[in-house]
Amino acid sequence: MKFKTILLVEDNPDDELLAIRALKKNNIANTIDVARDGAEALDYLFGEGKYADRDPASKPQVVLLDLKLPKIDGLTVLQRIRGNDETKLLPVVILTSSDEERDLIESYSLGANSYVRKPVDFDQFTEAIRQLGLYWLVLNVLPPNLNS
Repeated sequence: MKFKTILLVEDNPDDELLAIRALKKNNIANTIDVARDGAEALDYLFGEGKYADRDPASKPQVVLLDLKLPKIDGLTVLQRIRGNDETKLLPVVILTSSDEERDLIESYSLGANSYVRKPVDFDQFTEAIRQLGLYWLVLNVLPPNLNS
């Protein structure tokens, strides 16, 4: 069984390590690719820049997207994902520490599939990641064009 990739878009090294640790602790065996800013995430998804050799037809199973990112913010990344025919159906989970209501509303308005606030406590964070992994990587069924 070939495991699909998770794209983690996170600029905070501590949150990145926490997310990866939580995924591994929950036996999520998927490859985790990390983009550390919005521009890198878009390059990854569309096979541009340093990812020009990556096949953009090979989509991640899910994108875990932080909102507060350098270069291009998470909401703009989400807007670009939803504005492209090749990625518009890609599952995008906002994983953020933002508790601003406007971020929540804007995320859903732009087509986020889910909005999860990062718990501060590691055990709570691990449980949140476990549930995300169970749903998005095991239970969720993708449209055929993303299932290749």
